[in-house]
Amino acid sequence: MVDHHLAHWYPTAAYLYVLSLDVLALAWEYLRRHPDYRLDWLRRRRRNDAAHRWGLRLWEDPALDARDAHPAWLPGHDAVVQLYPDADPPPDAPVFDAWAIPGHKQVIHDGKGLALIARSPGRWLRFALAPGLEDGMAVAQAYRGRGATHAPDTPAPMARPRPPPAAMLELHTLQALDATLAGASLREIAEGLFGADAVAADWHTDGDLRARVRRLVHRGDALMRGGYRRLAQIQVLEKGRFDGDAKRP
Repeated sequence: MVDHHLAHWYPTAAYLYVLSLDVLALAWEYLRRHPDYRLDWLRRRRRNDAAHRWGLRLWEDPALDARDAHPAWLPGHDAVVQLYPDADPPPDAPVFDAWAIPGHKQVIHDGKGLALIARSPGRWLRFALAPGLEDGMAVAQAYRGRGATHAPDTPAPMARPRPPPAAMLELHTLQALDATLAGASLREIAEGLFGADAVAADWHTDGDLRARVRRLVHRGDALMRGGYRRLAQIQVLEKGRFDGDAKRP
């Protein structure tokens, strides 16, 4: 009999990093678990156009979790602040100073232009840098759907930390999804998430604990098979066109 305590999905501590992810990072966590995406990654042969069907500009290695991966999503998410040189700045205009942005910073090329990601505990800031923007230039910020403006206190609505209950839901959902993909039963998943004592006391056919685990498993599968697109604010594909029920995307 397999000791599930040794399974990669069993220790909840391995998922604690999920508590600090933003919605785009969470979308990647669900997508990278999709068996068909992983197969497409192995067969990619540098064909980035095929990555578009998954909502990405470029292929990203599914072996990398959101702490190390930098998926280049197709554009459109509210969390991405666009930075432009201010063509007509007032005397007190803010200037672009990458080092003044709080958090651990990384600059990447997303297949179209430069993107800046700054991460600090409980907060992710994402910026798209316009061509020609240089350090020390007067800068204007644009938010999709709201036009250009100067820097507010909060860089983007979706960059705020999510409430703890929502964060715990994602942690448990991803843990349950990994367990399901590994072939664990509902009871085994419950023991991994909530402990053997809780299962021994409250595991019944129509019990709340069993129903809760079943909902987590269903939610994880749905997010992996296309639901991640809503998190990333990418157009949801029509039924029958690479949808989650299809064996191949």
